[in-house]
Amino acid sequence: MKVLVINTGSSSLKYQLIDMTNENVLAKGVCERIGLEQSFLKHSKIGENAVVIEKDLYNHRLAIKEVINALTDDKIGVIKDMSEISAVGHRVVHGGEKFYQSVIIDDEVKKAIEECSELAPLHNPSNIVGIEACKQIMPDVPMVAVFDTAFHQTMPRHAYIYALPYEIYEKYRLRRYGFHGTSHKYVSERAAQMLNRPIEELKIITCHLGNGASICAVKYGKSVETSMGFTPLQGLCMGTRSGTIDPAVISFLMEKEKMTVKDISDFLNKKSGVLGVSGVSSDFRDIQEAAENGNDRAQLALDIFCYRVKGFIGDYAAIMNGVDAVVFTAGIGENNDYVRSKILTDMDFFGIKIDEEKNKVRGEEMDISTPDAKVRTLVIPTNEELAIARETVRLIKNGN
Repeated sequence: MKVLVINTGSSSLKYQLIDMTNENVLAKGVCERIGLEQSFLKHSKIGENAVVIEKDLYNHRLAIKEVINALTDDKIGVIKDMSEISAVGHRVVHGGEKFYQSVIIDDEVKKAIEECSELAPLHNPSNIVGIEACKQIMPDVPMVAVFDTAFHQTMPRHAYIYALPYEIYEKYRLRRYGFHGTSHKYVSERAAQMLNRPIEELKIITCHLGNGASICAVKYGKSVETSMGFTPLQGLCMGTRSGTIDPAVISFLMEKEKMTVKDISDFLNKKSGVLGVSGVSSDFRDIQEAAENGNDRAQLALDIFCYRVKGFIGDYAAIMNGVDAVVFTAGIGENNDYVRSKILTDMDFFGIKIDEEKNKVRGEEMDISTPDAKVRTLVIPTNEELAIARETVRLIKNGN
């Protein structure tokens, strides 16, 4: 069974074709600048160099068509024709309170995703466009929606309700939703396998640290708390996002700097975080290099980020009454030994101890704990595409 995984952005479309008999990726790629000038498709047949195909991709339907053409091409393709694609799994950012798990897409599901668009105006409309484009090109192929928010729907009410007048929640469903759910679910399940213990017995803190970053408390296989909220802006400071701040800062800045609602949104989402503090970059590699060369603000940005992650780990250990494992994943979590080490310094009292030699690992699964550590520290590369493909297969086989 071959599953095509689609992740649609406003002007981009990422894809992977996975053979689920052995979970091997056959091909992957991305369509960039959809609807813009100089659009192109970058396609990689696994084991071979990537091929860039310059093409006028006026819309997502044309992008999907070019993806199929690449996958079935005599030279760069990996299947004979479209009939070899058994199902399509779509990443959908926001499922609101409507979806507690992945679902097979039908007209009702599509309508419900559209209704959630006001909660994720930058993402859900693009996700819908991707679904409709695939439906047009592959009308008879079953499709599944896998939601970033679904994993966190097990959070208790006292965790997700904001301390605002309750009628605001009832009127607008304004609450904490959390994101990166597919990643948190995948790495927590993989952690249980690495520890050779049932996930139903484990308390795991998963740290998805990339340009967007979030922490999740996974108790007995279920998300009970996560750092992001109504939007991905809450929680940790990130590449360009401020993370949690005093809400009064918003009205203060709007008054003093004469900012509009859009101005303040752009300011907090695109100009803040480690970029805003360092003045160097949103890329941690650039910031770390600058810090090593004596840039004080770059060092401050790293210090703030690591301090906040450490704080969430402590919070979540308290919430779960203990922790068995801390997992690092995503671009920074998987590859930055300095950040991991700085976060976990002086956490011996928790039973967290890491082997600095093992900690040098980059992008590979490894238990980096010392032998006597009571809490295991794991590095696990995330694989959201495989998680989406697995969910797709499960639902297609079960027929629901």
